[in-house]
Amino acid sequence: MSHSGTTCLAVRFVLLVSMSTGHAVEYVSVSESNAILYDAPSIKAKKLFVVNRYMPFEQVVTLDSWVKVRDRSGGLYWVEKHRLSNKRYVFALLPLIDVHADADSNSPRVFQVRQQVALERIESTGTGWIKVRHLDGNVGYVRSTEVWGG
Repeated sequence: MSHSGTTCLAVRFVLLVSMSTGHAVEYVSVSESNAILYDAPSIKAKKLFVVNRYMPFEQVVTLDSWVKVRDRSGGLYWVEKHRLSNKRYVFALLPLIDVHADADSNSPRVFQVRQQVALERIESTGTGWIKVRHLDGNVGYVRSTEVWGG
């Protein structure tokens, strides 16, 4: 095999490995009472929205004191880094979701939450369920498909 053929195989191998390993989605939540979402990483940029504490976002890029985030609808925004926390929260997507005692839809319902209610994300079970804590202290499990930020 020629040198260029070997190089081409090496490049393909690196691409395959990098595509298969991927990277985990990182989420952040608003830690202040509110945060302004901008269209660029500057306080002089256009202010688009104000969001409340605990709002979860997917972290896309970090640039100095700014973080580019994605919301559940796919919208991209910039937010000041100091307004975010790595403490994870999830928001209920459906009008009303059940929070169960165990990671099983047949387990007893501990409580219910309405759409857009924040729940602290404790851990993922890896089975499609997330252990959560309500702000009042109640703990239980929700289906990962019923919340955003998991």
